[in-house]
Amino acid sequence: WLVSDNMHHQWLLLAACFWVIFMFMVASKFITLTFKDPDGYGAKQEPLILTAVTKVEEVHVPEGKHWPEEFQPTGKAFSGNLIHQPLVHMERLELLRNVCRDTALRNLSHTAVSKFVLDRIFVCDKHKILFCQTPKVGNTQWKKVLIVLNGAFSSIEDIPENIVHDHEKNGLPRLSSFSDSEIKKRLNLYFKFFIVRDPFERLISAFKDKFVHNPRFEPWYRHEIAPGIIRKYRKNRTETKGLQFEDFVRYLGDPNHRWLDVQFGDHIIHWVTYVELCAPCEITYSVIGHHETLEDDAPYILKAAGIDHLVSYPTIPPGITVYNKTKVERYFSGISKRDIRRLYARFEGDFKLFGYREPDFLLN
Repeated sequence: WLVSDNMHHQWLLLAACFWVIFMFMVASKFITLTFKDPDGYGAKQEPLILTAVTKVEEVHVPEGKHWPEEFQPTGKAFSGNLIHQPLVHMERLELLRNVCRDTALRNLSHTAVSKFVLDRIFVCDKHKILFCQTPKVGNTQWKKVLIVLNGAFSSIEDIPENIVHDHEKNGLPRLSSFSDSEIKKRLNLYFKFFIVRDPFERLISAFKDKFVHNPRFEPWYRHEIAPGIIRKYRKNRTETKGLQFEDFVRYLGDPNHRWLDVQFGDHIIHWVTYVELCAPCEITYSVIGHHETLEDDAPYILKAAGIDHLVSYPTIPPGITVYNKTKVERYFSGISKRDIRRLYARFEGDFKLFGYREPDFLLN
């Protein structure tokens, strides 16, 4: 009887062990399915990664070459655990994805991944990073970060200012310099980011930098580009003063601006749209930084790219990234509503894609 009773208890204990193991396996499976990496989801499931549209519908490459039809640069968002990403960055990518899908804005949000776009993207192969340059949003500092990471200089302080934008000497290759297959690989696998700011404030910055102060002594802006804009868009032809912001706005808002853009060449990168520069609906970017929140975004980008222990973003002077509403209103105060509306119509994609409000002076 005692032997029988002992065997009964052993069987009960063994059954209990099997039950615990079974429940543990069920729980593990549930956790795995709940937090599974979205890259492994099936086609019918909605991925958790908040990315842009991944299909490249039209691709132009230099020298008449074309990528294979199967080329679809999907990229990857920040490879860390998504549930730890700050909400603001997830919301930015979610907004981008939704606007990219808005067929009513398609002409303002989509562009071909052309050589012009590939020329804007700088490569850091050592740390698998792609950076799309959007001028007038603090890009010089980001280029310095990548120059150090690529090994051309040991620290940001060591980089001479005249070297930063000299692409023959700064050690920063452009994505356009690689073969088709190498471009595809980098677009698919590398960490990709760029920075934006309020579109109208960026245009003011470009106007001041190129046509008013011109600190880098680039005479072609004042002596070639400015006269071309004045001849076409100045209403009072008897005026002899230099390019005015009103002339600049009228040029940018003209639906037929491209005939002048061709003459100006790549100099237009300082005022063309973010869409034209970086193709955000065709290339899946990992992070989109905002100039207005750069104090928080810069450390986040460095950490997301896995390089925060190697380099720091240069110190940002107090107040330099704050949106200056008064300045924007002052610049646009003497310009007709018609010209401002035409300008907004051209840059509406940038406003919508990156969450910038339509200016109040257009709503009044």
